Amino acid sequence: MSLSDFFSPIDLKNIAPENGYYSSHLGEKIARFRDSFPDLEQKTDIAIIGVQDDRNAINNPGCALGPDYVREKLYQLFEGGYKTKIADLGNIKQGATITDTYFAVKTVVHELIKKGILPIIIGGGQDITYAQYMAYEDLEQKVDLVIVDPRFDLEDDGGMDSLETTSVSYLNKIFLHEPNYLFNYSNLGFQTYFTSQESLRVMDKLYFDVHRLGEVSSQVAMAEPVIRNANMISIDIGAIRASDAMGNANASPNGLYGEEACQVARYAGFNDKLSSIGFYEFNPAYDNNGQTAMLLAQMIWCFIDGFYNRKKDFPLNPKSQYLIYKTSLKHEDHEVVFVKSKKSDRWWMQVPYPSSGSMNERFHLVPCRYDDYKTAVGGEMPDLWWRTYQKLN
Repeated sequence: MSLSDFFSPIDLKNIAPENGYYSSHLGEKIARFRDSFPDLEQKTDIAIIGVQDDRNAINNPGCALGPDYVREKLYQLFEGGYKTKIADLGNIKQGATITDTYFAVKTVVHELIKKGILPIIIGGGQDITYAQYMAYEDLEQKVDLVIVDPRFDLEDDGGMDSLETTSVSYLNKIFLHEPNYLFNYSNLGFQTYFTSQESLRVMDKLYFDVHRLGEVSSQVAMAEPVIRNANMISIDIGAIRASDAMGNANASPNGLYGEEACQVARYAGFNDKLSSIGFYEFNPAYDNNGQTAMLLAQMIWCFIDGFYNRKKDFPLNPKSQYLIYKTSLKHEDHEVVFVKSKKSDRWWMQVPYPSSGSMNERFHLVPCRYDDYKTAVGGEMPDLWWRTYQKLN
């Protein structure tokens, strides 16, 4: 089966402006599926995928129509100061069942990652995140997952084993999936009044990283190391405040500002190890004057801009491009080692594998902040070090 079999072509009649695109618009730069499917054997860095399925988008019917509204705005943005190599593959057809749609998304994302092409998924409901995650099943690697969402999507009304995969419960499916290839889960922007204390205890017990909206919105730069650690990212448009993104039936008065959401997307693009990203839950039925579609288009533009400005500085090769800092703790007999890139000034922390761990690697490198280094210099163990070490056991 060819990848093209999963897609329907893009109809420009309702997307393109009346006078067409300027030569420097992305609409002229992106190779898109119209009469023929883009040739992915040619050099392609990024592939855009629409998913037109909202059957399990709780309280948000209509978000299946979102992809083309985002394309309309994205195509009218100008290319940045780099040569883009992007293909728009069209929209994944809604399957006879939601499981068929998940299979299509899983297959497409898996094949693109194998080809070294980064898929940008425009949903659809956020339950599509589960299919995005399943694409990594046969890649024989552990996955670090980051989700930008005001909720944890861990709802469990009928027992987790029998729970249907929906936009408010898909995370259970990911956590319980066997074989387990999830190494770490991080949430950015959760809001406490949408979050049960039981789910917070689950996150703490599993040593996962969760960050309240107040942490992120007051200093969005703190999200960069969290995002830099991700293999895949899923963004719920409901994480953005309704005044900036009303195109969602579940929109809330509080959330990220539009410019903060764009910065988060740009950090995602910068991430050298990120191999897929999804933008979900945009519903044009609630979008006044196309504002949310434009914000989503700008977020994707910022992601693309970050992608083409990647530093490719994941440590430690060559070692001459990095600075090594060693700190001693007050009540421990070992040191904490930090690595700083001379190229980007970004920080990583070395966390040793337990004695029963990897024989090929002596430590795991986890992205961190300068604040973690200052904590260690003060003689205290950074919380990130401890949580990472527990997951390595």
